[in-house]
Amino acid sequence: MRDRLNVLMLTHRLPFAPNRGDRIRAYYLLHALAREAHVDLVSLVHDREEAAEVDALRDRVRSITTARVVRARSLLRAAVSLPGTQPLTHALLDAPDLNAAIADAAARHHPDVVVAFCSSMAKCALEAPLDGVPFILDLVDVDSEKWRQLGDTSRGPFGWVYRREARVLRPFEARAARASAATLVVNDRERASLEDIAPGAPIHVVPNGIDAVRFTPPIVPSAEAEIVFCGVMDYAPNVEGVLWFVKRVWPAVRAARSDAKLTIVGARPTAAVRALAIDPSIDVTGTVPDVRPYLWRSALSIAPLLIARGVQNKVLEALAAGLPCVVSEAVYEGLPHAARAGCIEGGSAASFGAAVVRLLGVRPEARRRLAAQVNLSELSWRDAFAPLGDLLRDAARRRDAAAAHEDHALYECRV
Repeated sequence: MRDRLNVLMLTHRLPFAPNRGDRIRAYYLLHALAREAHVDLVSLVHDREEAAEVDALRDRVRSITTARVVRARSLLRAAVSLPGTQPLTHALLDAPDLNAAIADAAARHHPDVVVAFCSSMAKCALEAPLDGVPFILDLVDVDSEKWRQLGDTSRGPFGWVYRREARVLRPFEARAARASAATLVVNDRERASLEDIAPGAPIHVVPNGIDAVRFTPPIVPSAEAEIVFCGVMDYAPNVEGVLWFVKRVWPAVRAARSDAKLTIVGARPTAAVRALAIDPSIDVTGTVPDVRPYLWRSALSIAPLLIARGVQNKVLEALAAGLPCVVSEAVYEGLPHAARAGCIEGGSAASFGAAVVRLLGVRPEARRRLAAQVNLSELSWRDAFAPLGDLLRDAARRRDAAAAHEDHALYECRV
C-alpha cells in the first residue's frame, strides 16, 4: 500500500463556502482527507454562484470536477420516480454528466478509497465503475428517520411524500452502510438509529466540530435584547421551528420584554418565513455574506427545531460566538455533552419562553460567561476527524486483500 493514498471524494454540494450544515461538515472533511491523501473531488453544483467557488478549493485537492444539477430535469425525474422505489433524494441530487465525471476521475486517478458524502452519493459508490473500490460513507444523519418524523407531523401531499421517502430511503441506507468499509455518523443517537436498520454495519461516531477562533467575538457582549436564529430558511425543520417559536413563544417574550427583537438569518426564506417580518419586532434577512456579525450583536441564540437530526452547527457557532442558547429537546439531545453547558433546554413553549426571558434579564457579561462554560477545545474539527487516517488505511487494505486473493485464485487455476 502506498504511503499516500488516492481518495475520490463525492459530494452532493460543493464543500465551499462553509455556510450551511452539510457544506460545513463536508468542507472540514475535505481538509482532513487532504492531510492524509491525494484527493480528487467530484461534486454536484446547483447554481452559478456555487460553481464560481471552485477555485477556493484548488489548493486542497489534486483535481476538481463538477456536474451541474439541472433543476427542471431533477424535478421531472423526481415526479416520475414517485410510483417506484427510488428515493426522491437520489432523483433530485443528480446531474446529466455526473456518471461520466466519476468515470473519468476514476480512470485518471485510480482511487484506493472512495469517500461518499451523504446517501445520495453512496449510490454512486455502489455502481460501476466504483463498485469494486472500498468506500467510506459519511452518512452524517439517518435521513430516513428525519423524513419519518416529518411524515408523522405533516398532513396532505407533503406528509405523503415525507412518509414515502422514509420508507424507500431506509433500506438503501441499510444496504449502503453494510457495503461500506466504514459509515460515519455525528452522534450516538444517529448510531443507534442506524444500528436498528443495519445491524452489524461498521458504524463510527465522528462528531461535528467548530472553528472556535473564527467565531470568537471581537467586541464586548451586546446589551440589546436581540435574539438570533441562523439556518437555511427553506429547510423544512428550520421553517417549522421558527414558525412554532413566533406563534407559540414570541408573544410571551414580547409581553415580558417589549424591547425584544428577533432576527432570522438565512438563505432562501419561504413565503411563510418572509411574512413574519410584518411584525416590526422581527427581521428576516435572507442571504447574508457572513453570519458572524449577527451573532456578535445578539444577546442569545435560539434553536427551536421540533425535528432535529444530527448535531446543529448553528448551536456550536453561537456558543463559539459567546452566546448562550435556548434549544428544543430534539436539538439538545443531539448536542455533544461538552456543548450542553452553554444551553438551556426548552421542552415546551412556556419553558422555552421563560428561558429566553430569563437570559434577557441577566447582565451581558453573565450571558457570555454561560456560553464560556463550554470547553470549545474539546470540539475542534481536527480532533473530530482524527480517526479518519486509520479508517482510510483500513479501507485500502480491503482492496489490497481482495486483489491478493484474486491473484492467488488465478495462480491456483493455472497450476
